[in-house]
Amino acid sequence: MTHQGEGHHHGTHDGDTRHGDQRQQSAAEAWDEKYASKPRIWSGKPNPQLVREGAGLRPGKALDLGCGEGADAIWLAQQGWTVTAVDVSAVALERAARHEKDALDRESVHAGPDAIASRIHWEQCDLDEWQPSETYDLVSSQFLHGPQLIWQGPLRTAAAAVKPGGTLLIVGHHPHRLPPWGNHTAPDMFYTPAQLVQELGIESPGWQVEISTTRERPATGPDGQEAVIADTVLRATRLT
Repeated sequence: MTHQGEGHHHGTHDGDTRHGDQRQQSAAEAWDEKYASKPRIWSGKPNPQLVREGAGLRPGKALDLGCGEGADAIWLAQQGWTVTAVDVSAVALERAARHEKDALDRESVHAGPDAIASRIHWEQCDLDEWQPSETYDLVSSQFLHGPQLIWQGPLRTAAAAVKPGGTLLIVGHHPHRLPPWGNHTAPDMFYTPAQLVQELGIESPGWQVEISTTRERPATGPDGQEAVIADTVLRATRLT
């Protein structure tokens, strides 16, 4: 698994190659152990590409695929979205729910009782096997990478979950500008914008691609390392 350089990424990603309940349990245990190793793994801030691309969207129903400690889901709820936030780790989801409560406590004077809590549904699942029961106005997947994860499957599920007129937003590490820290050695973990469009079939006439690009940005690693890395960013609207 990898994450955004500043630790802004919030997803946990199943990299186990086995199948069925044993596979999900093994992945959940691995990520539970990772999250339990520190009081906070990520920064607690929403991913910047989500903020940049999502700020102008009209709120509706959103899916946060790989929500981790919940910062993206909480930010979306604060913008007025009703959010389904999915992750494999029970520890991450418990932490996300606490962060949600903290955000609600801070903002209750302005937002009213349960304004944020009423908009987020936390759901534990294996991302490779999960299938949504509904479609969404926004589907966001931020940095869905893992050493053994076949990213095409979960991201195809993400694309299929977008309702007509809705937005798909996928952000990941660009394979040619990776953070110099962390586990970034498996080439199949990462994707270019062109690879995303091709693999997911995000093409006319069913889709309109608004953004398919690479964006550089400064990043700070877990031990204070600094580097300029690049994000792959895909934003598309489902037409049919």
